[in-house]
Amino acid sequence: MLATSLVFGSFMTVLFFIVGLLVGWVGREYMMNYREIPRQHPELFDKEGNLIPDEVVSLSVSPDFYEGFQQEYGELFNDDDDDDDDDD
Repeated sequence: MLATSLVFGSFMTVLFFIVGLLVGWVGREYMMNYREIPRQHPELFDKEGNLIPDEVVSLSVSPDFYEGFQQEYGELFNDDDDDDDDDD
């Protein structure tokens, strides 16, 4: 009985994996080829459904932000000290 259920369970696992691959592949092909325009997020529209590009807030960080942050505040986040080890 155990062998039968293991074989059956293995078969079902492989079958579901293959079906999931096929459904995912077909869904990806549909999304990549047949959708003409991407849908906008609902927060980008006003009450009448018009797009509001001038009221959207965006944040852009320069690539050297992390380096400057690390130079200025690096000593606060430095884990080199072993003061919290209690290995006596």
